[in-house]
Amino acid sequence: MAEQTNTTGEYTLELSILMPCLNEAETLEVCIEKAQKSLRDLNIAGEVIIADNGSTDGSQDIATRMGARVVPVAAKGYGSALMGGIIAARGVYIIMGDADDSYDFSHLGAFVEKLRGGCDLVMGNRFQGGIKPGAMPPLHKYLGNPVLTWVGRLFFASPAGDFHCGLRGFRRDAILTLDLQTTGMEFASEMVVKASLYKLRIAEVPTVLFPDGRSRPPHLRTWRDGWRHLRFLLLYSPRWLFLYPGAALMILGLIVVIWLLPSSRTVGSITFDVHTLLYAAIAIIIGFQAVTFAFFTKVFAISEKLLPEDPKLNKIFRYVTLETGLIVGFALILIGIVGSIFSLTIWSETAFGSLNPSKTLRLVIPSLTCLTVGLQMVLSSFFLSVLALKRR
Repeated sequence: MAEQTNTTGEYTLELSILMPCLNEAETLEVCIEKAQKSLRDLNIAGEVIIADNGSTDGSQDIATRMGARVVPVAAKGYGSALMGGIIAARGVYIIMGDADDSYDFSHLGAFVEKLRGGCDLVMGNRFQGGIKPGAMPPLHKYLGNPVLTWVGRLFFASPAGDFHCGLRGFRRDAILTLDLQTTGMEFASEMVVKASLYKLRIAEVPTVLFPDGRSRPPHLRTWRDGWRHLRFLLLYSPRWLFLYPGAALMILGLIVVIWLLPSSRTVGSITFDVHTLLYAAIAIIIGFQAVTFAFFTKVFAISEKLLPEDPKLNKIFRYVTLETGLIVGFALILIGIVGSIFSLTIWSETAFGSLNPSKTLRLVIPSLTCLTVGLQMVLSSFFLSVLALKRR
């Protein structure tokens, strides 16, 4: 296929095949050979890029001898290496994959077909294509990858059925617009998450995973990198990390408070009294704090372009302003102060002597809850306004 030109008139290739590399001398040659075969078989004007992350085993010499283009990337990390290669790529499309011979670079036609058909991101799916014996540890196959993929699909409505497949293709310009930030293994998750959030067109291709050809252990560390991926998914979803748990705590706490406010309740042989009421009040306070954290995180992430604009959030902020928050917050504080004064009056009637906690705490606990939540609302309203100013 003939070379194409981009909007600036600069000549580009149709396809760049990108491999991150850190001491992959054992398998690099065969990977490059398969990638070059793909380019020939598909009759594509393309290149093979080796994004070298500081190899000391001669990987750079192997790549140069094989006719691949070596792009040195000084910043350490899987994500850094890939981002360096993406920026340097001359292809309209990029197909990336590990240089450990676990993916067959000689069969990339399905990826190219999807990309030519208008897809922005084409994910490999190892669970559809097949995982060869010994290619993936059982812990990864039956727990790690399925769980992380399920979390990613739940949190971000992503269509990807294999969130962490290393073989994937994409339009270079589409991925660059996502402004990917992570430098480590989380880069793979960030690409899928942001592509889903920004509503890019995502497709899947069945992909076979083979045992890698290296004699040394892989760079991946099961628990460390698994936690890093899960942590990233949580941090990128303020709804699931803060909003939903916080709202659930507030609702549960409010139900229990209303239930116990008139008097103690007995269920079977168990009596619930002011001690349970206190825990319910704490649940309301903690839940409210979590909900405000969800808004803080969302507004900050949007202002820093970590997340896309959210029309629902903008609609909420048309009605929930600094002034609204202050009015509601001060109203709650006033209710808390009135309740506290009333409690003090009751105490004075006993000459400030001993009281029946089961009765007096039914007034004290709600009053303190209103004071605390009201003060949190006032402070949170001011802080959200600061974040909104930065956002504009």
